[in-house]
Amino acid sequence: MNRWPARAILADDERLMRDQLVLALQQAWPELRIEAQARNGQEALAAVQQWRPEVVFLDIRMPALNGIDTARAIVDWADEQDTTAPEIVFITAYDQYAVEAFEHGAVDYILKPAEPERLAKTVARVCQRLQQRHQDASPVASDAVPPPLLAQVLQQLTRQMKPQASAPLRWIQASLGQSLQMVPIEEVLFFSSDDKYTRVRTATQEHFIRKPIKELIDELDPEVFWPIHRATVVNARAIEAARRDDRGRLVLSLRGCSETLVVSRNHSARFKSM
Repeated sequence: MNRWPARAILADDERLMRDQLVLALQQAWPELRIEAQARNGQEALAAVQQWRPEVVFLDIRMPALNGIDTARAIVDWADEQDTTAPEIVFITAYDQYAVEAFEHGAVDYILKPAEPERLAKTVARVCQRLQQRHQDASPVASDAVPPPLLAQVLQQLTRQMKPQASAPLRWIQASLGQSLQMVPIEEVLFFSSDDKYTRVRTATQEHFIRKPIKELIDELDPEVFWPIHRATVVNARAIEAARRDDRGRLVLSLRGCSETLVVSRNHSARFKSM
């Protein structure tokens, strides 16, 4: 197995689990350098901002800020910095709800305690993705299927952690003067953060609602509404074209809208075939 040299951050609120995983990683991935260890999500985010690692190991069950919310915060920070988010590996005590998403997603998982065979599989996957990052110029096999985006997987995991979650939104309630207007969700072209409000754009109108986009995204149908930036969610059915601008950024054109939307690096893989 070709193991890729990389730097990592490890976050787990249990000291014994951190020590055990460090020892296991030293055997499975000698080329990996663990720059820092964190006891919670806040420490992990601060360590990522300081060290800018290629890989982050996150306990999925941590107090205050769990692993999924921490991963989201890391993606948001990477978008703000206009850089690629690190590879995410979750540490879990066999949370069955999550395993399928991990197996098919842009993230991976390690079961507690880390078993050599499963850990070797995780290391191989992560090294392969890191190597691909450094070989962007090389042709991709025609039968290769890019993994789901990290943000999409995190959205899926969040839904699975809430078994009583309601069905996706069908209407947006927006104030219009002294009245309340019901906007069918299929008419919305995109949502974007605007200071204290979330902007709701349709082909004919613009509304502002108080619900933060981070809360709204969990209520939207992930098959239809795609995050393209930490502050923007687009209706995939409204996308007309994707192109590169003079700065190399991926820009979306929408049907019935003169505005264009910029896609961040961490969400661009979805549009490779466009």
